[in-house]
Formats: sequence, structure tokens, C-alpha cells
Amino acid sequence: MKAVRATLDILYLVSGVLASISLIAILLLIVVQMVARWTGEVFPGAAAYAGYAMAAASFLAFANALNKGAHIRVSIVLNAVGPKAKRVIDTWCFAVAALIAWYFVFHAQKFVYWSWKFNEISQDQDKTMLWIPQSIMLTGAVIFAIALTDHLLHLVFTGNHRINRESGQTSFEV
Repeated sequence: MKAVRATLDILYLVSGVLASISLIAILLLIVVQMVARWTGEVFPGAAAYAGYAMAAASFLAFANALNKGAHIRVSIVLNAVGPKAKRVIDTWCFAVAALIAWYFVFHAQKFVYWSWKFNEISQDQDKTMLWIPQSIMLTGAVIFAIALTDHLLHLVFTGNHRINRESGQTSFEV
């Protein structure tokens, strides 16, 4: 089990690093597009590429953000109930979230498959095959669904979830 735990933790960390790289790519795309405008050149498809990078950054960051406690949790009810009720509510919330995430993954993989099968390309100037950025989004969604399921199983078997707030974290429970 320690090997599985270590593998999952590395997966979540790598996903967060890839999200960070996607954010840097957005910055670079914007800077290159600005320089191109200043020099009278055209960078076709820059906005589309930035959009793809934003989708990648968002979906790849979900699992890492969950593990670090960066998602917003409304815990007014959780703070008002006892430990047994808190465990039941947490379990229900993680179960519903995991089901929704896996439902999204199920339909997103169909979406990627059909985009690949029909060779669907972007309507923008970039003419990118859409299954490529959609696959990155799907990968992030799968990792997030795995993370939610991981937290749910950990909660069911140990009584607590694995969300760890890091010191200096700016988000908080309300």
C-alpha cells in the first residue's frame, strides 16, 4: 500500500507541476503575441493556444489543489456537528464529488474519442486537432477523479481525509 500511496502522491505532484508549466506557457504566449504586434508581425492562433493552455492548467491543477486544501470548503455545518456526523457528511460529499468526476470523465472520453475519430480541427487560425488539447483536459479530469476516490476510500477506511493545509495557505474554510 505504501507504493500505491507514493505513486498517487507523485501523480498529484506531477499534475500540479504540469499545471504550473501550462501557466508559464500562457505567459510566454501572451508575451510573444505582444512582441509580434509591436513588430508588425502576426502570431496566428496564439489566443487559441493560450486557451488550450488555460484548460490544461485548470484541469491538471485540480488534484494537487485538493490535496493541499486549496479548494474552498464551506464547513459551517461540519464545525457545528460531532465527529460521527462530520464523518458521514464528509463521506457523502466525497462520494458525490467522486461520482460526478467519474461521470464527467466517462463523457469527456467519448468527446475526445469522437473528435479523434472525425479528425475534428479547431475553427480558429491554429487548425489544431481538437483531440490533443481535449486529451490533456481529460487526463487532468481522470487524475482529479482518482484523487477524489482516493480521499473517499481513505476517509471510509481510516476516518479522516488526506487534505493537508500547508502553512501559509491563503485559502480557508468558511
